[in-house]
Amino acid sequence: MPTLSVIVIARNEARNITECVRSASFADEVIVLDSGSSDDTVERARAAGARVGVAADWQGFGVQKNRALALATGEWVFSLDCDERITPQLQQQIRQAIAAPGGHVAFSVNRSSSFCGQYMRHSGWSPDRVVRLFRRDAARFSDDLVHERVVAQGPVGRLPGELLHESMRDLESALVKLDRYSTAGARDLQRRGKRGSLATALGHGVWAFFRTYVLRRGFLDGALGFVLAVSIAEGTYYRYLKLWLLQRTPPVEPPR
Repeated sequence: MPTLSVIVIARNEARNITECVRSASFADEVIVLDSGSSDDTVERARAAGARVGVAADWQGFGVQKNRALALATGEWVFSLDCDERITPQLQQQIRQAIAAPGGHVAFSVNRSSSFCGQYMRHSGWSPDRVVRLFRRDAARFSDDLVHERVVAQGPVGRLPGELLHESMRDLESALVKLDRYSTAGARDLQRRGKRGSLATALGHGVWAFFRTYVLRRGFLDGALGFVLAVSIAEGTYYRYLKLWLLQRTPPVEPPR
């Protein structure tokens, strides 16, 4: 049977890390790369059975996941976020896939995400297929600061099982994540030469709400579907607003 590594990047994830690592305990190794946690994430990860590495700095999600990938020794790798859980059904499908990949070098899974305690079945959150399982010598992560993706050098198959994603347990965590991701997203846009303006921020925000709530049928997710659409619209608006403000910030003169 080919060997499997599960890789996780973490920072101040004491609330999530134990369940995350335990859901991956079927793998040959679980690697947690910590980025300077000030809580007991490292201790909890080790107690749950993970091998822990420490990164000296943070250069974005893509770079960090490639650093974790460099620590893996398995022939196959599964990338898992701290707020995600591998179900028993998906565990079985992963074992079967790496035993008989059928010419595929990577596989996508269906991620089921919750918002404030409710799994969203519409709103663009379902179906949500993400590439997470791949052969270590045939894929890497893009260098995006946020919303990184697996870049596979070959055919990608599909696993039917679900990856559970406890994305935002409450509104407070949603707002914290919104702020952090909009900042990283603005920097990523700036790095790619994109331009922003107040009008652009407003336009993208309105469109994000319409796309989520109407086109992607967020209204079928009930009251929380509306709250999620507003949250996505806010995150989009702030991403482009922060990009605009980054462009307006005058360069710092070097000391003479």
